[in-house]
Amino acid sequence: MTRKDIAGAATLAEARRLRADRARQVADVLRRQVLYGEFRSGELPPESDLAREFGASRNAIREALDLLRAEGLIERCPGVGTFVVAEKYPHGLERLLGLAETLREHGEVENEVRTTGLIAPSREVASRLRRPPGEPVVYIERIRRINGLPLSLDLTYIARDLGEPLLAEDLARNDIFVLLERIAGQRLGKAEVTIEAVNADPHSAAILDAPRGTALLMLERLTHLADGRPVDLEFVRFRGDRIAMSGTLHRVHP
Repeated sequence: MTRKDIAGAATLAEARRLRADRARQVADVLRRQVLYGEFRSGELPPESDLAREFGASRNAIREALDLLRAEGLIERCPGVGTFVVAEKYPHGLERLLGLAETLREHGEVENEVRTTGLIAPSREVASRLRRPPGEPVVYIERIRRINGLPLSLDLTYIARDLGEPLLAEDLARNDIFVLLERIAGQRLGKAEVTIEAVNADPHSAAILDAPRGTALLMLERLTHLADGRPVDLEFVRFRGDRIAMSGTLHRVHP
C-alpha cells in the first residue's frame, strides 16, 4: 500500500468517526423528543428536514435514526416515513412515590403478586432494616405492568410489625407505600436510592419478556418513615426500554 493509499484510508476512517460522533449527538436530542412526545403525530420529520435542523449530513441523520431504531423507539418504513413505535414512561426521582402514583397520568399500573410471606433475612437485609438477628421479615415479589406490558420485577423486604398487616391488604390494586402509611399511622419520610445497570438473568428475562442478558435498570431503595425508621427495602428491576429516570439537581456551594 502506498503512502497515498494509507493517507486516503486514514482520511476515510476519520470521516466515518466524525459522522458517527455527529450521529450520536443527533440521536441524543431526538431520543428525548421521542420520549417526551414532541412528535405528537407519531411521525418524525423527513431526513432532509432533520439534516437542516441539526446542520448534519443525510448520512449522519440516517445513522442517528438507525441508533434509535436499534433501541426499539422508532421504525423506518421506506417510502413512507419514520414513526415512533415505543414509549418510555418517566419516573421522577425528586419525590417519594409508589409506581402507580408516579405513572398515574400514563396508564394503568397492574400488580401481579408472585410471592408473599415471612422469611429469615440475610444479615445485610436485617441490618439495613435495623431488625435484630433472627427476626423474620415480610417478603413480597411482584411483577408490575403498565398498559398490559411488563415494566418491572419488584423484590421487597418489610419489617415484620408493618409487613404482616400488609399481607392482609389488596396488594394487587394498591401501592405498598400508601398501605404502609396507613398501617404505620405516619407518613413516609425519605429514601436512599441507588440505580445501576444489570444484565437480565434467565428468570428475570422470562418474567419481563425481555431478551436474556439484556440490560435492566436496577433500582435499590431503602425507605424510611417520617420518624427516620427504615421499613421497606426494595430491589426493582426495570425494563430499561420502558422507563426513563429523571430529576432536578441543585448545586450546593461549599
